[in-house]
Formats: sequence, C-alpha cells, structure tokens
Amino acid sequence: MEFLIVIVVYLVAVNVVAFLLFGIDKWKARHARWRISETTLFGMALMGGSLGAWLGMRVWHHKTLHRLFRYGIPFLLILHLSLFVFLYSSTCFS
Repeated sequence: MEFLIVIVVYLVAVNVVAFLLFGIDKWKARHARWRISETTLFGMALMGGSLGAWLGMRVWHHKTLHRLFRYGIPFLLILHLSLFVFLYSSTCFS
C-alpha cells in the first residue's frame, strides 16, 4: 500500500508541474520571453504528467495546433491511464 501512495504522490506532483509549465510557457509566449522547450513540455507528459499537460493545453490554449502535442499528449494520457488501471487491478498493488 505504501508503494501505491508513493506512485500517486509522484503522479500528482508531475501533473501539477506539467500543467504549470504549459501556463508559464503560454505567458512567456505572450510576453516575448525565453520559452520552455517543447522537449521539456513533452518530456513532462512522458514522465507521467500527461493529464496535467492535456489540461494545460486546454486551459491555457497552448500547443493545440502542434501535431506532436495535439495527438501525442492524448495518446500518452490514454496509455498512462490504461497502465495505471492495469497495475491497480493486478496483484502488484494488492
């Protein structure tokens, strides 16, 4: 059960960071500031922050026209949710 708590805390943290990074990058784009790289944004989604990245895209209306983000982030979200459900329902967390 402790392992599940660690995983959930990690996922919450990485998703909050991903969401905030999308908002910060949108702000920087509007104010002609040094931007957060697309590699960093997508990397946060890849590391488990796909829900935060997807919400960041929707809330901040950011990176919605980029194919990599438009299709890649939802794909990662479905993959991560499927993996979490599979692991949660398996004996790994029992």
